[in-house]
Amino acid sequence: MIYNSIIETIGNTPLVRLNKVNKGIKGEILVKVEYFNPGNSMKDRMAIKMVEDAEIAGILKPGGTIIEGTSGNTGMGLALAAIVKGYKCIFTMADKQSKEKIDILKAVGAEVIVCPTNVASDDPRSYYSVAKKLNQDIPNSFYPNQYDNLSNWKAHYETTGPEIWKDSEGKITHYAAGVGTGGSMSGTAKFLKEQNPEVITVGIDTYGSVFKKYKETGVFDENEIYPYLTEGIGEDILPKNVDFSLIDHFVKVTDKDAAIMTRRLSREEGLFVGWSCGSAVHGALEYAKENLKEGDRMVIILPDHGTRYLGKVYNDEWMRNHGFLENKFSGTAREIISSRNGSYQLVVSNKSDKVKDAIALMNGKSVSQIPVMEDGNVVGSITDNKLLAKIILNPELKDANVSEVMEDSMKFVALDSTLDVLSSMLDKEKAILVRDENHQIHIITKHDILEAITK
Repeated sequence: MIYNSIIETIGNTPLVRLNKVNKGIKGEILVKVEYFNPGNSMKDRMAIKMVEDAEIAGILKPGGTIIEGTSGNTGMGLALAAIVKGYKCIFTMADKQSKEKIDILKAVGAEVIVCPTNVASDDPRSYYSVAKKLNQDIPNSFYPNQYDNLSNWKAHYETTGPEIWKDSEGKITHYAAGVGTGGSMSGTAKFLKEQNPEVITVGIDTYGSVFKKYKETGVFDENEIYPYLTEGIGEDILPKNVDFSLIDHFVKVTDKDAAIMTRRLSREEGLFVGWSCGSAVHGALEYAKENLKEGDRMVIILPDHGTRYLGKVYNDEWMRNHGFLENKFSGTAREIISSRNGSYQLVVSNKSDKVKDAIALMNGKSVSQIPVMEDGNVVGSITDNKLLAKIILNPELKDANVSEVMEDSMKFVALDSTLDVLSSMLDKEKAILVRDENHQIHIITKHDILEAITK
């Protein structure tokens, strides 16, 4: 068959049976391998749908510029559509994304603007905000906004869902997918549940994301939000494409478990896939261990290709540096916290406190660094050496509010982070924070890690 352009080859990706990583699990596990799309990811589907719907609506006109915030894969799909249809592309990306993703987008002619990861979604520096501002400033531009553009889930309702139903011969009992923008989960789930309301859907989330807690409680808990490494899964916002009524269960997966499973899929199944694919499979199999029975058939979406992650999960040095390849030392943040007696109480200062009172508190408690709080949230930090340097330059600061001298907040990490990960995330001076199951905040310092290593 001869195609008129590369975008006509999007879709009809294969279902492949897993044979090794699912050992011991009842039922059949199939994966839909989306790297067979021309842009090597499932995002090709919704990218072309958003562009064509915008053309029909008259929003995207000839010679226009497509501007989007992306983790890389949506950008690739939009870039392919732009090449075929004659548009320009500008993409904003968070700085945690792999260099390969940035280079690939540049290779297909896109302009890429890299933005900081560790800022709020409404911060003017975030990749969401930068994309919106560019759209306002550049004439004849189109901002698809994959998070809230409902053409996203419709693409999967019209293509991914019907393909899975057809290729599984209507015998699918469980569907699992990572949830980021929510399009592939919600659109596919909607179609499958219309065919058979008994199909169970499992959304895969990551630690540092709000989805699981929101599904289970209806509460958007900002305490759930902290930096994580896995790309293309989880969010600190609630995209309109995430229809929680179509997602029966959520499973959270750590960065480490996702990375290890990604490499296992390559080595044991011959599936050279991306990082969030490891998240999807690990989380789905964790669910399947307890819930699948003989005769069940689960389908898991594998969103993209491993070439995006050669410098990360497929790089041994990178994996070791993050404690993912092997643990040089045993122990986790959870174990450090458990070793403390029940009287532990985090020493904090409030943003409105006087600097001299914060100094007295630090001296009285014999601590060198403390978080700064406001309305129960961590908003900054104080370290004794930097505070001392500021007061030497300006002695009057001791009578100022803490808000005038505080630094950026300490980083939050997952409860089960290993000592290797903890040590790699510690700044030269700052400690790190972690929340236990009761949402109590704990501080972990270099001293804590050294003590854990020598036990």
